[in-house]
Amino acid sequence: MKTKMLVGVGISAFALALAAKEAVVMTVNGVDVPKSEFEYLYHKNSQQQMSPQPIEDYVELFKLYKLKVADARAEGLDTVESFRKEMEQYRHDLAAPYLADSTYMYQLLDEAHRRAQEEVEARHIMLFKTRDVAQNKTLLERADSLKDVLKNGGNFEELAVQYSGDRGSNAKGGLMGYITALQYPYAFETAAYSLSEGEISDVVESPVGYHILKGGKRRPASGEVLASHILIMTQGNPDKESGAKHLIDSIYKVVKADPTQFDDLARRFSDDKGSGREGGKLPWFGRGRMVPEFDSVAFAIPDGFISEPFKTQFGYHIIYRHDHKGAPSVQDLKPRFLSIVGSGQDPRSKMIRDNQTEKLAKKYKGILNSQAVYMLKADVADNGLDSLFYSRWKNDKREFATIGKKKYPVSSFVAYLGNRFNPDVDMASMILSDMIDTYYNNLLVETEEDYLLASKPEYANLYREYVDGSLLYEVSVKKVWDKAAKDEEGLHNYFEQDRDKYRWTEPRAKGYLVQTSTDSVAAIVKKRAMEIGRDSLVNTIRKEFPREVSIMKVLEPKGSNAMIDNVVFGGPEAKPSSPRYAAYFMLDPRVISAPEELQDVRGLVTSDYQGVLQEEWEKELRSKYPVTVNEKVLKKVKPIEKK
Repeated sequence: MKTKMLVGVGISAFALALAAKEAVVMTVNGVDVPKSEFEYLYHKNSQQQMSPQPIEDYVELFKLYKLKVADARAEGLDTVESFRKEMEQYRHDLAAPYLADSTYMYQLLDEAHRRAQEEVEARHIMLFKTRDVAQNKTLLERADSLKDVLKNGGNFEELAVQYSGDRGSNAKGGLMGYITALQYPYAFETAAYSLSEGEISDVVESPVGYHILKGGKRRPASGEVLASHILIMTQGNPDKESGAKHLIDSIYKVVKADPTQFDDLARRFSDDKGSGREGGKLPWFGRGRMVPEFDSVAFAIPDGFISEPFKTQFGYHIIYRHDHKGAPSVQDLKPRFLSIVGSGQDPRSKMIRDNQTEKLAKKYKGILNSQAVYMLKADVADNGLDSLFYSRWKNDKREFATIGKKKYPVSSFVAYLGNRFNPDVDMASMILSDMIDTYYNNLLVETEEDYLLASKPEYANLYREYVDGSLLYEVSVKKVWDKAAKDEEGLHNYFEQDRDKYRWTEPRAKGYLVQTSTDSVAAIVKKRAMEIGRDSLVNTIRKEFPREVSIMKVLEPKGSNAMIDNVVFGGPEAKPSSPRYAAYFMLDPRVISAPEELQDVRGLVTSDYQGVLQEEWEKELRSKYPVTVNEKVLKKVKPIEKK
């Protein structure tokens, strides 16, 4: 978010005030290093060594590490927007386990588990939403009217046939069959499990529509089955009925006699191409995930049996049931529950967020200014989110939220909105309300993260290690790695000053290895090469002969490439590297016993030059930034246990 208490790579004044109580082992360029951080990194480093490292040696390495981090900050690398965002995200991810309310989460998981032990018969009348907000209001009013008719004695089944938009159930009086937990939107599921048999619900809103439910029968959960199927589609086309029925009957006779044929026949004939490619295999499924007719057969036949052909709205099926399992345990259900709730689309995500907001607001005395919130909502309810809204509120310094002693103005929230525009007052009001909740929650979460940095050494150490390690990488790239790679003059001078260092123990073949599709193409390339400068030779040939020619600059010792050995070192005839090519030759072939130019040993020279720059940089750091070590605190660092 834009109005952050924390910039993403440092610690707030609140956190620093608490952290200041900890013993300081050293100070580097005015920044204190707490004993816990030094001790954590010392022990971690020693675990990666064959034998424990004396603390005196590690102190020198640690000083250098912190000096480089200090240099990175002096270069402003911690203020780069991309870096700040990465560190902010890491901080949030690191804090997530500390912020999770496992008690509340398990309450919701337990609710899902209790529901999963039972199946309820679901009937509904559904009016599908549209993208038009005004039209959705009309649909909601119609749903309310239908609910009133039903609660005054109207016939549910007749109204479902007449008004429900769910084509899978409307013809059956709204009957969906039996459902269980985590199959349908949370509000729909909650209504279905809350109703007594025959009871009519209020209007239930889901992401896709408005529903009125009628309570149905209940029974113990059937669990899940693992099955394969073969489908011959008709989808209501009378012209396909006879042929489809004849084909499914023929397939059934074969698999009834020899079940091992099922996979192959599914691949060859099933119109469900997704499962057909897998021999007809379907994922584990429970009641309500398939159409009722499919459900009934799959749960009725025993394991290892193949059903007789039967018909659904899609066509004719046969099912081969492999296995079954009972109602899920909490641990079985947990991964699917967390996946659904963690998606951010499930209403329970908002419930978890709101529960977190309530707890943190109580902990940190957080308050939303109800008057400011009311004024913002009233403005949007009248005008929507438009440019005038932002011009009216962007500089408003009135209090919007207070957390502890820190106050956040209305302008900070408006900046967080990020110029979201929506002229529709209903949609804009929904956006504003959600953004208020999210912004307030973010402020509280950041306050809690500050507290973690100050009070949880394991959290603070991991966070600082990641930030400092990232800064060390960035500054090393700038001061050493990239600098060496891009300093052409420095690399050239370094190479020329010490050419003998890079002599080879055996000669190299140098030139351009060319492979061509035909001998005639080879002749053309040789002629064309005489007209092209060597700086652009490779790119030009590749561009002019994209499919007929392979060309690359080579510098290889004898024995590394059979084609080069043949052309340069008198080796036997070789074959081109691909059947695409019929001929090969070399342009400018020669044998050299020592590098002719920097490019011949660029990798080695660059690596050595980086070492020189590294030494110069470290020498500069030691004289540039002050370091003081608190020897008394250093002596209290927990020693490394001998292995």
